[in-house]
Amino acid sequence: METSLRYGGDTKALRIHAKEKFPIDLKTHLLVRGELDTRIGAPSYVSAVIRHFYPDLSASLGVGLQYDKHEKLRYSVRGKKTFPVTTDGLLSFNVKGQCDVDKEFRERKSRGAAEFSWSIFNFQRDQDVRIKVGYEVFDKVYLSLLVMISVFKGVSRSKTP
Repeated sequence: METSLRYGGDTKALRIHAKEKFPIDLKTHLLVRGELDTRIGAPSYVSAVIRHFYPDLSASLGVGLQYDKHEKLRYSVRGKKTFPVTTDGLLSFNVKGQCDVDKEFRERKSRGAAEFSWSIFNFQRDQDVRIKVGYEVFDKVYLSLLVMISVFKGVSRSKTP
C-alpha cells in the first residue's frame, strides 16, 4: 500500500491519501484509492480504476468509478505520460489528465497536471519516498500548486508509471 500526504488542489486542507494495486495481468491492474480530508475528518473520495500500462510509450490509461465527498458517483477516464529526466529514471516529468462524468452523463469535470517526480529508494530500510511538485489545472483556468510526498514499501522497483 502506498500512502501520501497532499496539500493543494481544490482544497487548502492536508489530505491523507492511500492506494493499493491489485494485479490482473502483467500490464493491467485494479487500483483502489481513498483519501481522508483532515479538515473535516471524513473521507473525501474513494475510487476503483482498471489501469493498463503501455511500457514502450511510458504511458497508462485507466477507466473506473469514483464516489466523492458530495456523495456523487462518477465515471472516470484518466491517462498519464512519463518523460524520464535522468537516465536512471529516478527523476521524471509527468503529464496527467482525467475526465469524470456523473452517472447520468450530464455533468463533466476535466483536469490535468504537470509535475516533477523524484523517487528515493531505501530512504529508510525497505521504505521508499517519492516527492512530487507540480501544477494542477481544473475548471479550464484555475491553477494550483500540488506538493505530494509518498511513502511506500520498497518491494517493487519497476519503472511502470
